[in-house]
Amino acid sequence: MEMEYRHLGRSGLQVSVLSFGSWVTFGPQLDTGLATESIAAAGEAGVNFFDNAEAYSGGESERIMGQAFAALKWPRHSYVVSTKLYWGLSDEPNMRNTLNRKYLMQAIDGSLERFGLDFVDLLFCHRADPDTPIEETVWAMSDIVSAGKALYWGTSEWAAEEIRAAWEVAERHHLHKPVMEQPQYNLLTRRKVEREFARLYDDIGLGLTTWSPLASGLLTGKYLDGVPNGSRASLPGYEWLRDMLTDPGANAKVKALKDIADDLDCTLAQLSLAWCTKNPRVSTVITGASRVEQVRENMTALEVAGRLDDDTMARIDSAAR
Repeated sequence: MEMEYRHLGRSGLQVSVLSFGSWVTFGPQLDTGLATESIAAAGEAGVNFFDNAEAYSGGESERIMGQAFAALKWPRHSYVVSTKLYWGLSDEPNMRNTLNRKYLMQAIDGSLERFGLDFVDLLFCHRADPDTPIEETVWAMSDIVSAGKALYWGTSEWAAEEIRAAWEVAERHHLHKPVMEQPQYNLLTRRKVEREFARLYDDIGLGLTTWSPLASGLLTGKYLDGVPNGSRASLPGYEWLRDMLTDPGANAKVKALKDIADDLDCTLAQLSLAWCTKNPRVSTVITGASRVEQVRENMTALEVAGRLDDDTMARIDSAAR
């Protein structure tokens, strides 16, 4: 099935409805060679958006992705790449957990250097910063866009009122407005996308690049019998994830959803990804993979999406509630 491309909110930019992200896997689980193979496989399937962040593997994820683009020799116009700023890479004042102007203006330069690129297409504020005036952040992000270091800017895991406040600052001062938000969205995490942001889609034209469509692996079904060795939840530092993935209530929903996937003759992961794409407010669903085979399996979710009729969607909704 051919890739579908959707506009990023009200912007003119088109992104593949399935995209590829590097959280966790680039660095701890993938070296440059495997990352290049995974990115190549995604590109072959029609993926044109590749998501990253400064904080992923302490900057190493950006470096690996940049090396992969260079190795593939893709023309720069052929792909859309993002990064996110907030957490920082050093402990000095002004350089960690902030969206102040000093940090942002220096952090974007660091990201571009690691990528080996002149600009990123999308630049996100990775979290909201209550300690920096929102006007300061909006001016800085707008100036980064004006300088040509990013083409569009947006937010990740911000509340609806924070996004609206940023948009209104930009409107008032004729600055570049936030275009997109990157929230978590999957069958088990829905409130923000479906309820909290409901007015923003029409009011300000908000686009969504959603992450964790498989709920950090929970919606693959591989945790129904506990945490397997070598999985993300077995990595040091991910104990919080282990608790979530072994939650009995969540796994009861996963079991019911797996029954639906079995009836459709697809994997639970394919069903979960396909379901996310059925929401027209979602511009792109960010997928992740630690093996090339996973990339290819994820991409077949497009075919599954074509088989999700109203009755099946209602059945999925009932199982996930």
